[in-house]
Amino acid sequence: MKLAERMSRLGTETAFDVLVRARELEARGRKIVHLEIGEPDFATPSHIVDAAKRALDEGWTHYGPSQGYPDLREAVADYVSRTRGVSIGAENVAIVPGGKPIIFFSMLALLEPGDEVLYPNPGFPIYESMIRYLGAIPVPIPLIEERGFALDLDRLRDSLSDRTRLLILNSPHNPTGGVLSREDLEAIAGMVRDRDLMILSDEIYSRICYEGTPASIAGLPGMLEKTIILDGFSKTYAMTGWRIGYGVMPAWLAAAVTKLMVNSNSCTASFTQRAAMAALRGPQDEVARMVAEFRRRRDAFCEGLNSLPGFRCVLPQGAFYAFPNIEGTGLSSAELADRLLEEAGVACLSGTAFGAFGEGYLRFSYANSYENLMEALERIQRFLETVPSSTVRLA
Repeated sequence: MKLAERMSRLGTETAFDVLVRARELEARGRKIVHLEIGEPDFATPSHIVDAAKRALDEGWTHYGPSQGYPDLREAVADYVSRTRGVSIGAENVAIVPGGKPIIFFSMLALLEPGDEVLYPNPGFPIYESMIRYLGAIPVPIPLIEERGFALDLDRLRDSLSDRTRLLILNSPHNPTGGVLSREDLEAIAGMVRDRDLMILSDEIYSRICYEGTPASIAGLPGMLEKTIILDGFSKTYAMTGWRIGYGVMPAWLAAAVTKLMVNSNSCTASFTQRAAMAALRGPQDEVARMVAEFRRRRDAFCEGLNSLPGFRCVLPQGAFYAFPNIEGTGLSSAELADRLLEEAGVACLSGTAFGAFGEGYLRFSYANSYENLMEALERIQRFLETVPSSTVRLA
């Protein structure tokens, strides 16, 4: 037997590959500063854990509705309506095991081979992986560093065609930490409002924002019925291992996603849905504390990156990633990331792990302790001192 040809089109996440290499170095006695993995380094808030324990004791251990429990879907609908300035109901919500199923299921339900999908590049690698897997055509839209890693709107406008069926937005953005302004979203809405396409708005980092509340394109006139909002609990509530997320979309698409759930996972775990209820309806003070700590780390770490020869770093407005430009080092993204791991003991990701337009950048996750971040800066500084001065130039 051979694997199906479509498996050759399936990508992966480099972060997990780098983590494996870092663990191998640690097994040989090396101390590694882990800045490669994108998950909060905080514990899940205790009231959420307690809710899950109660749910287990109460017998929430059996199959539930494939679309998700009605009361959780109602809670999500209330939350999204309030935070995005829209009016939706439980029928518009699909509860799924993590955020990725919304990417996969939406594309499965909407795309035919040969359809075009516009997506940010650099961007979350699963976007392109799923597009290619389904035989659709990926159309990358570059981000502009000078605009805080906003989309190149001229390139976006020129890339739209009669074959465009999906536009992916991600704000706050992985890997750059950029946030799309309301003005940019209004411009994008004006380009696509009358086109026969859908928008997948990945808003998984919506609560991790440092300047106000990020706007959602779903809240603009005429856009709610064209938008799929991806959100969840992993980043906001440090629940990455719980595997629970949700999509908000037109009811006709929610029905299709539910059918895909029936055929794949049957349902999302019942007790985790009770924990998610506690997350949405319970106290939010630990979320605020986490974001405040991310801000403290961001400020110090990015200041340190900007002091390194050959580096320059735009201050990220959301998420927990720094995405410095490293062209001034004279090294490629992949070479520098590899050497930082092997020679300096700092695990990070090459910008090219997020697409071709990521060349010249690295991604660091500052979801690590302040002390470890400072140590990472010292290690990078010492490494750069070994790079020939003729190679390094001021960025």
